[in-house]
Amino acid sequence: MTKPAASARPGLLNATRAALFLGMALTLAACGGNRQPGPPPQVTPPPKVEVTPPPIAEKPAYTRDPSRFYNPAYMAGEEPIRVALLLPFNSSRQNVRTLSNALYNAAQLALFEFDRGNILLMPKSTGGSADGARRAAKEALDAGADLILGPLFAEEVSAVGQLAANVNVPVVAFSSDSSVGGGNVHLLSFPLDEDVDRIVDYATLQGITRYAALYPQGTYGNRVRAAFQQAVSARTGEVVASASYPSNAQGMYDPAQRVASAYGGGNYHAVFLPEGGSELKSLAPLLPYYDVDPRDVKFLGTGLWDDPSLTREPPLNGAWYPAPPPEGHDQFLIRYRRAYGSTPPRIASLGYDAVSLAIALSTLPRSERFRPEALTNPDGFAGVDGIFRFMPDGSTERGLAVLEIRPGGAVVIDPAPTSFQPQVF
Repeated sequence: MTKPAASARPGLLNATRAALFLGMALTLAACGGNRQPGPPPQVTPPPKVEVTPPPIAEKPAYTRDPSRFYNPAYMAGEEPIRVALLLPFNSSRQNVRTLSNALYNAAQLALFEFDRGNILLMPKSTGGSADGARRAAKEALDAGADLILGPLFAEEVSAVGQLAANVNVPVVAFSSDSSVGGGNVHLLSFPLDEDVDRIVDYATLQGITRYAALYPQGTYGNRVRAAFQQAVSARTGEVVASASYPSNAQGMYDPAQRVASAYGGGNYHAVFLPEGGSELKSLAPLLPYYDVDPRDVKFLGTGLWDDPSLTREPPLNGAWYPAPPPEGHDQFLIRYRRAYGSTPPRIASLGYDAVSLAIALSTLPRSERFRPEALTNPDGFAGVDGIFRFMPDGSTERGLAVLEIRPGGAVVIDPAPTSFQPQVF
């Protein structure tokens, strides 16, 4: 027999509970509808965290691997002294290629004459550009260069000097632009300032105090103008007339006439013509043409006048210019012609003196060989172009003579010094 009452009671109980919960929920909902919402909870922001960015990795300085240094088979078993020679052999300009080859020939001539078997000369082509010079320098340094000779142009020298400084290799360059010297770069050249100082100093000792000048237009003209003004002012002289001229012969007439007009029968005692070659041959006759007599006014030049062909120019007869002592250079020319059958450009002798310098320093202990102290020895060095020494700022000081042009050839009228030591009387 079933018990319906018992089975129904749990269901009734569940229904009653459900109704009770529903009523409570409705009551809470009704109460909640009359309340104002409370303020939003206060959220405390997290503390600010300073994030330090990772350090920027510096590009590592150039280094080299000694195990990859060049050592030719014929020098096996000995440690060569590697001397790089950087020149624009592959320049697009014929005159630059000719000069580069002459510098190289002169360098080889020195190597042959001094006969030092442990010197390894490593020529590299620069192309005449900063990028080309940098590539050539890296090749030479990777091959173990202990010393770099060259390059030729200022922009090349800057590029090479920066790279070589990373591995403490000195550079002896052939540029005359003093702005690229200093640090590990030494300029074996004929400094413009030295030329100007030497000729103005000598002229001043001869009683000349008032000058005129004709300058070529361009960067060189600006540099030589500044050097001349400074040299004359330092000796209490005065430049009373000057003008600049273009490179074409026709454009030289008007500037020359203006300077000649300022003469006025004795307003200056000398005229400075810092030009060379065909330009000088076009310029010099214009002053006599406009009534400036070379017998009354001394014509002065720079080392660009160190050119035997100028002795055939009548307006330059009696003119003065500074230059290295000619004896050593004349002997160099004889030996060069004997070896190569031609006469080199004037500054080819720098190649000879550069290698001679490397050979002289190679006799020092390895730790001292090409150190700044050795390169800047105050006693200097003797080369085919006379004595020279490197100054701490990278420039070169030379012992220059003063020469006078005569129909039979230039002659020394004031000898070059033979020592940098002060003379004792």
